Formats: sequence, C-alpha cells, structure tokens
Amino acid sequence: SAQDKNALHLYSVNGKYLGSETLKEEVTDLCVTGEYIVMGSLQGFLSIRDLYSLSLSISPLAMRLPIHCISITKEYSHILVGLEDGKLIIVGVGKPAEV
Repeated sequence: SAQDKNALHLYSVNGKYLGSETLKEEVTDLCVTGEYIVMGSLQGFLSIRDLYSLSLSISPLAMRLPIHCISITKEYSHILVGLEDGKLIIVGVGKPAEV
C-alpha cells in the first residue's frame, strides 16, 4: 500500500548511521560485493547500487518475474538470478567485449 515504505539503510562497522535510500520495490535478496550492492525485488527488478552512496550504478534491469535469489560468481564476472518460475538468468558483468 502507499503507507508501506521500503528503505535501504547504511551503517558503519561501528554502528554509526551513514545514510539511507527509499526504495520503490520490495527487496527479496541482496549481495554485497566489493563496492556494490546487487539487489533483486519482488517486482522483478535487478538493481546495482554503489555501497557508499546507495545510488543506482545503472538503471534497474527488468526480469519480468519476482526474483527469489541472487548470487555472484567468484570472479565477479556474472550475476546469477533465480526467478519465481524456476528459471536461472545469467547476467554478464563488464563491457560487452569482456562478457
């Protein structure tokens, strides 16, 4: 509903509040990797945010189905996205020539 709000809050290791960002989607899973937060939502969007500013690094990618889980490969070359219907979507990370 309009009264429900979702937000991402950032704290330091010592518990100091650093900032927050209001989200339009309901987050179902997220991974923190390097300097980025990779998030999947119930509305089917894959978002990549900067860890320190919480701003979007790229426009959210529409998966068209709710995202249930996210994982990132050891080499940080791909994002694995599990959808509600059981499909696994593999998203390449980096420049098109590298993917």
